[in-house]
Amino acid sequence: QVLLVESGGGLVQIGESLRLSCAASGRAVSSYAVGWFRQAPGKDREFLTTISGTDGTTWYSDAVRGRFTISRDNVQNMVYLQMNVLKPEDTASYYCAAAPGDRGFYYYTDRENYVYWGTGTQVTVSA
Repeated sequence: QVLLVESGGGLVQIGESLRLSCAASGRAVSSYAVGWFRQAPGKDREFLTTISGTDGTTWYSDAVRGRFTISRDNVQNMVYLQMNVLKPEDTASYYCAAAPGDRGFYYYTDRENYVYWGTGTQVTVSA
């Protein structure tokens, strides 16, 4: 069992930055890949990025590559999402999720492959 808790969401202005945190607890947490997804009202949950549990390899969607950075601290069991140059279209609920194993990009873009999910944190970017 892995428990994930997101924090760090809030209201920001266009162009500002925000860092989300995902606190993970449970057995063998460091062996899981952890990713970030977001869901805006009326839209599907969207893959953003994932970081491997084994060697720190990262994968990004085209929508956030270059603006968002994922990182993890396996000592503290934390995963972070640094979000820069925020835009109104980044407004959504943001979720972290854990997937077992060590796979590739297409595997991690599929939300069905994530076994554990947090409850989300809201990010609102004001125009």
